[in-house]
Amino acid sequence: MSLVQRTNKILPGLALTCAVAIAAYAGEHVEVSLLGGRWIESLVLAIALGIAVCTLKPLKPTMKPGIDFSAKFLLEIAIVLLGASISLSAIRGAGVWLIAGIAIVVVLSIAATYLMGRLLGLPPKLATLIACGNSICGNSAIVAVAPVIEADSQEIAAALAFTAVLGIAAVFLLPFLYFQFGMSVSQYGTLAGLTVYAVPQVLAATAPVGLLAVQTGTLVKLVRVLMLGPVIFLLGILTKVETTDANGRSGHHHSLVPWFICGFLGLMAMRSFGLIPESLIAPMQAVSSILTVIAMAALGLSVNIRSVAHAGGRVIAAATMSLLMLGVISYGLIAALQIQ
Repeated sequence: MSLVQRTNKILPGLALTCAVAIAAYAGEHVEVSLLGGRWIESLVLAIALGIAVCTLKPLKPTMKPGIDFSAKFLLEIAIVLLGASISLSAIRGAGVWLIAGIAIVVVLSIAATYLMGRLLGLPPKLATLIACGNSICGNSAIVAVAPVIEADSQEIAAALAFTAVLGIAAVFLLPFLYFQFGMSVSQYGTLAGLTVYAVPQVLAATAPVGLLAVQTGTLVKLVRVLMLGPVIFLLGILTKVETTDANGRSGHHHSLVPWFICGFLGLMAMRSFGLIPESLIAPMQAVSSILTVIAMAALGLSVNIRSVAHAGGRVIAAATMSLLMLGVISYGLIAALQIQ
């Protein structure tokens, strides 16, 4: 098949996916105008709108190639570009013990959440997505981990939808804990950085307490985000090992670590060593964000709403228990490090 033929085959589904993504951005703009803030991100809106379109009217088979292209290849490009937004320089501002503690919190949270998800009857891949999303950086972690473990669209949509709800709930709940339990500003900032999913949500949760809380929470959160690289690298290796039989034959013909993980780690290293001009960082982040929203719209267009609803109760239970457990572990770290 020629390049022109492949392009023509992809265009209908890609056009639909882009239309859904544009509608999601428009919805986010309406939120900002009416409510003064982004309570539901365009990424989540894109999935919701995609699911709605797919549910209301079955899509023609001609749409599938473009939707699959958006959900896989565009998502992989977005993950590579995401590496440019993460710099190891954040480590310079944190102590060795705090960094080690954050790593321990992330590892314990992933392990415990995965176990809870499995005990609740969730499939292994869905349990892994929720574990990584809750323990590292919410949507970004779920999006980055999904292609590594080859999760399907319904699992990704379920993990993103319910994690997004809990992320918003945490933003409202944490300031209440600060004012009710007499935490210091530094303690509260550390707790927010360890438990809240996304950097913007950390800012929203810490802003009512003051500048020091914002600075502390952001620093801790950035160090926590750095755990994404090692986690997806390890998952890539484990996935390869699990799909290889006793004779060394693999049912999946892919490299030990998927190409986009190598690209992600490569750009993260380049950013850390100052090899990417600062003028390019913002555009790369913007392109990554746009491609991610388009990919999420494609995932929504691939989802059977009945399957997501069926898993809803167990997913929300696993995600809620995970968040509560993460809060307990994080508070234990604060006490162990004697943060004042």
